[in-house]
Order: sequence, then C-alpha cells, then structure tokens
Amino acid sequence: MEQVAADNEEALEAWDGVLYDRFVKFKEIVTEGLGAHGEAALTAHPPQAGDRVLDIGCGFGDTSLRIAEIVGDSGSVFGVDVAPRFIETAQKGAAGAGADNVSFAVRDVQVTEFENGFDYAFARFGTMFFANPVAAMRNVRKALVPGGRLTMVVWRRKLDNDWLHRAENVVEEFVEEPEETDEPTCGPGPFSMANADTTSDILLNAGFVEVDLRRCDIPILIGRDLDHAVEFVTALGPAGEVIRLAGDEAEQIRPRIEAALREALAEFEAPDGIVASASTWIVSAKAPTNISA
Repeated sequence: MEQVAADNEEALEAWDGVLYDRFVKFKEIVTEGLGAHGEAALTAHPPQAGDRVLDIGCGFGDTSLRIAEIVGDSGSVFGVDVAPRFIETAQKGAAGAGADNVSFAVRDVQVTEFENGFDYAFARFGTMFFANPVAAMRNVRKALVPGGRLTMVVWRRKLDNDWLHRAENVVEEFVEEPEETDEPTCGPGPFSMANADTTSDILLNAGFVEVDLRRCDIPILIGRDLDHAVEFVTALGPAGEVIRLAGDEAEQIRPRIEAALREALAEFEAPDGIVASASTWIVSAKAPTNISA
C-alpha cells in the first residue's frame, strides 16, 4: 500500500469499500452522465497534443482514456486514485482498450510529491475529498511545469442541484445522519468546493495563479425510470449517505422513504428516463511561470 495521510485513511476505507461497490453498480450514470461535465471542462480548457497529463482521482479511468485520445501517442496520461480497487479497474479498462499512453497508480495526492513534470492536470470530481486540500493541491501545482494548467470539475451547491438537495431533504424527514458512526465516511464530502471563494482560496494558497471558475449546467440521466432513480439517490450522494450512516433505523422504514422519493423525483420524468440538471464549476488555474513561486 502506498503512503496515505493519516487523516485520509477513513476516506480510503470508504472509497475502497462500500463506495466502490456502489459506484460500480451505477457506473453508467457516473461515467456517462457526469462525464458530460468532464467533457465540457476539456472543451473549455483542452490539453494539447503531446502533453503529459496527471488525472487526479481518476476512478474508473474513463477520463484518463478520453484525455489519452486528445494528447495522442506523443502524449501520456498518469491516472492516480487513493483506492486500489478503482485503480485495478482502470488498469483493466486501459488494457482492454489497448491504450499504451496511459498508466495508473495508487496515490494519495495529499502526501505524494510527483517526480515527473506534467504539462496539464485534470480532475473530474476528484479533488473534493482531501482532508487537507491545500496540501494536496500544492503537490499538484509542484507536479506541473511552470505555466502548466489545472482543470477540474467540482460540484456547485446542493441548492443548485435540486434533485440531490430534494432527495436529501426527503430522507431527513424520516431519519437523521448520526453524529457518531462506525461506518467510514468519504472525507470532507462532494460539496466541499461548492463555494467559489473557498475553492479560489485553496488554489491560491496552494500557489496557483489565474484562478477562474465557470458555471456549468448540464442535464444528466439519473435513472432509466423512477425506481432506478430512487435506487441511485439512495445509494450515492447526500441522501444515500444519510441512509447508509443511519443503518438499521433507515432500513426498517426504507419502503416509506422510497415511496416519498418516487413522489419527489416524479417532476424530473422525461421521455428517455429521469433527467435533472447537474450544476458544477469548471475550475481553471495555472502554475506560476516563476519557478521559485
């Protein structure tokens, strides 16, 4: 096992355990639906042919493979994730795709000092879970060549993602997230960078310059039908986390919770399934050209 910061060990347990299992179950929604936000970020700030790219929190590795197509055979992509099971899946995917310019490794970016100089760093929802995000992003900045670009996608507020916020409110009418639990949690959580000032401060304190945040709203499929959407929001996201941490208390009344969620999400029914707008920030920043910075 590679070095992991002590304050990230609980998050590692969650991501390499129950969260991995749940992400695999809903891989299609995660990679295709949320992948649209990653594609928007790559369109707004594309890497160049021949670039050496660091993919942070690469998960299944689908973003790494996509970036590998953009940078071409003269470029390379190094995907890192703290969870070994995600990296194993990513490696199998790259081997199956015959992607020779992609490699993966288990790394906790918060405590990793990368040796290679990267031209570009990317993260699709992979930077919100560090216990010390400034330390992590400082390591990313140091990994970049002078003037190298960071592009990342992070969630905006729950209020701007009505389907997530609505589902959480429904669940909390039945159960509350316990103050103490033996279950591992995922760290600061997916909305830790939802505030633009907070995210800007993290990057500036990590030594980045030219920090820019651009709002991105893209509808995504959250279920083939209402039952599938309810299954999704009760497995992942804020509502799913409340249910998971509440344990038996929530399971005993799960049918009532699911019935209320079906009613709450019915508004998002569309001809092709359950479709709701997802709101994110496309964040861009650069490593300073002054090497001593």
